[in-house]
Amino acid sequence: MILYPAIDLKDGQCVRLLRGEMEAATVFGDDPAAQAAKFQAAGCEWLHLVDLNGAFAGQPVNAEAVEAILSRVTVPVQLGGGIRDLWTIEGWLEKGLARVILGTVAVEEPDLVRQAARAFPGQVAVGIDARKGRVATRGWAEETEVMVTDLARSFEDAGVAAIIYTDIDRDGAMGGPNIEATEALARAVSIPVIASGGVSSMADLTALRDTGVIAGAISGRALYDGAIELAEALAALKA
Repeated sequence: MILYPAIDLKDGQCVRLLRGEMEAATVFGDDPAAQAAKFQAAGCEWLHLVDLNGAFAGQPVNAEAVEAILSRVTVPVQLGGGIRDLWTIEGWLEKGLARVILGTVAVEEPDLVRQAARAFPGQVAVGIDARKGRVATRGWAEETEVMVTDLARSFEDAGVAAIIYTDIDRDGAMGGPNIEATEALARAVSIPVIASGGVSSMADLTALRDTGVIAGAISGRALYDGAIELAEALAALKA
């Protein structure tokens, strides 16, 4: 199971939100590229970035910070937040992103996801963010009646590289991930599922890995707070 350190970008800074609330942002640093370099030095295989402002604006906002990270690290980087058209997808991939994450458009324009996945094989993931099993969009500000598993299954034949599943109520709360729901989703689809939201201890990582069906886990606040020591966690997951 791959551990993805998360860098959430708001106004050019590294932050973590509590349950997706922009007003509940804790700033962890004002040099995202330096933070990315630290994660790489600790041995991570991937980095997970979120343009929080972009998720609300519907277009990239923290491009400068993302580009600075891409110029600083050599590990593959995935990005979500405000990526809602083919032009933006293509632009980011040309700038060196390994993978783009499509969230809102997966609900509102599923054909765009399919088109992108065909055009850029292996480089398009779907982000599914949910409260109580229902998908939320537009920076988690809008809730839909779409069920998580239904949305995921609709992309089974699309060629998407991964599904990143976030339980919003767990995100940033340090209360542990929703292992049961994440495992159920991973068993319901053949697409690799990456867990996000609440991953706050080595025990959480071990429990996710031990399901045998979860391909990856994203952690942010726990790495900044020191609840998870990245190099130790990476070594333990490889053991």
